[in-house]
Amino acid sequence: MKNAVSLIPRDEQGERDEKEGDGRPAGGTHGGQGRPGAARPRRRRVLRWSATVLAVVILGTAGAGYLYYQHLNGNIRKDDLNLGDAKDRAAETQANAAGQKPLNILLIGSDARDTKENQELGGARETFGGTPLADVQMLVHVSADRSNMSVISMPRDTLVQIPKCTAPDGKVYPATTGRLMTNESLGRGGPGCTVATWEKLTDIHIDHFMMIDFSGVVSMADAVGGVPVCVDANVYSHTSSGHGSGLKLKKGTTYIKGKQALQWLRTRYGFEDGSDLARAKAQHQYMNAMVRQLRANATLSKPNELRALAEAATRALTVDKGLDSVKKLYDLATELRKVPPRRITMTTMPNRYVGERVEPTEDAQTLFRLVREDIALDGKDKKKKAPVKQVAASTDPAAPDDRIGVVVQNGTRTDTLGPVGGRAAAVARLLAGKGFTRAFADTSAATAQETTVVRYPSADLAGDAQRVAKALGIPASSVQRSTDVSGVTLVVGADWRSGTAYRAPKKAADKTPASAQAINGADTSQCMHVNPDFTW
Repeated sequence: MKNAVSLIPRDEQGERDEKEGDGRPAGGTHGGQGRPGAARPRRRRVLRWSATVLAVVILGTAGAGYLYYQHLNGNIRKDDLNLGDAKDRAAETQANAAGQKPLNILLIGSDARDTKENQELGGARETFGGTPLADVQMLVHVSADRSNMSVISMPRDTLVQIPKCTAPDGKVYPATTGRLMTNESLGRGGPGCTVATWEKLTDIHIDHFMMIDFSGVVSMADAVGGVPVCVDANVYSHTSSGHGSGLKLKKGTTYIKGKQALQWLRTRYGFEDGSDLARAKAQHQYMNAMVRQLRANATLSKPNELRALAEAATRALTVDKGLDSVKKLYDLATELRKVPPRRITMTTMPNRYVGERVEPTEDAQTLFRLVREDIALDGKDKKKKAPVKQVAASTDPAAPDDRIGVVVQNGTRTDTLGPVGGRAAAVARLLAGKGFTRAFADTSAATAQETTVVRYPSADLAGDAQRVAKALGIPASSVQRSTDVSGVTLVVGADWRSGTAYRAPKKAADKTPASAQAINGADTSQCMHVNPDFTW
């Protein structure tokens, strides 16, 4: 059996998953990708109940809550948004030219067995009242102009550094010295620690969170009247050893709700190759269908459906204090309903194996950047020709090269790579060889600078700074006036870690990586392939 790299003892976390039917075998080991001799490859863990959680957010039904406003307000549970240190928060997203701002909402699915109903649905009776895990984590990004929505789900066993978190009761959880599974963040003070962990990893400012548990999933599925899902053969998710979700459906399309909906979202045995990747496809099919059901039912012409949905949604959720009333949820839902399903893109964070766990890849960083820059993941943003930045030549002529003083600093450090030793001195020698004999290295100022820049403090040094840039082949657009320097200062960036010839980096591609497995929200053709070993 796999050993959990976590604060949760293996007999709590591992046995819990086996009993709830997440697809782990009762014995043997899970090999990493491509490891010879492994009993079977360990697949990505994709998140449970993600469909229902997103559907709750997209829910445009809270208007019905005004029928009994105070009652519904009392249903909503609240918690703090971010339990990390304020200085560590990601910068707040800036408004666009029209004054509109994107919205970033973290959706969390808790596996808490904190009520009788959650215990019966989740199984693993010995874990009743134990530390909850954030087994579902999805970031929903709504564009500033409300034209599109991007969703990034993170596998629950992604290894991350969890920051210092201070619980509402004052208990302090110190930052982890190593990496833990991301789902453990919920047990370090509450959902606000999961939010802090996401901000640390992605540098994306999160505006709100919404959390749901087992019973919330079931109540929402009942309230919406069932969700249509499709399988290409009869399926029964059950093994001879008693594992599997218990899902049993006939070939074709079935409207599922209640406990059966929970089984669908948790099914691993029975779909395709039995991996978490297949389970993710099933979750995305459910998500797309439930969004369409909600939009069909959430109308004023259906007061009974509205009332049931409002009751279920408010009882199902724990939210931050910025969403702690029906009115606030209604206002949010109004914004979210502006996005048509065809402009919703659901993805899984690209990852690679680290033993039996996973970590984000370079493609994941691309995905995070696209969200930070409010670029649609479906690639359908209106193409705008970027204006060419014209940099006027200085009217103050440059001094002779051998009279220009240049301070060279090492800015080659990145989030994943240390600074290149001696890089400032090497570039200072390069400048001296080109006639800039007053160039010297400032070895005390190692920093992090993504692209190489030349800075100058005042207009009378602009010509000198432009001359230095031209001699090294650095574009004029990288010459910047700054009060942080006292003279012409060259910061050698991470884009020039070696060599004597500077090459300006190409503009990063604004395309969603294929490894993110993007699914369009309007796709009605999805039908899960059933593994022949699980038909009946």
